[in-house]
Amino acid sequence: MNNEFPDEWTQEQFLREKARLEKEGVKVLLVDTILTPIEKADTVVYNPFELKQEPEGSVFVFYCDSGKATHDRLKEYKERFAKHHCLSLKGGRGYWRKNMQLLPEASKGEDV
Repeated sequence: MNNEFPDEWTQEQFLREKARLEKEGVKVLLVDTILTPIEKADTVVYNPFELKQEPEGSVFVFYCDSGKATHDRLKEYKERFAKHHCLSLKGGRGYWRKNMQLLPEASKGEDV
């Protein structure tokens, strides 16, 4: 199931792919494994029971402080959540820029 996604996304990739996939009806969750929410980001606390209840094919992007621990545990997550796509957030919470946002497609190339 997980072969069409890379092992990790940057924040920009996460924001872009979340918007694209959710338009296609795919749920994308930013999963907090360290009990420290990211400011200005919609996160869910790591809870295997609740995550398994999410629709098949949902995308789980796990994060920790640096991205290293979640990347190291990615194989475990992929086995535990075999019906979902599992990725790690590159750089983790430490590299998250709370004011980063993507411009709407319609405004690209226009004066803002």
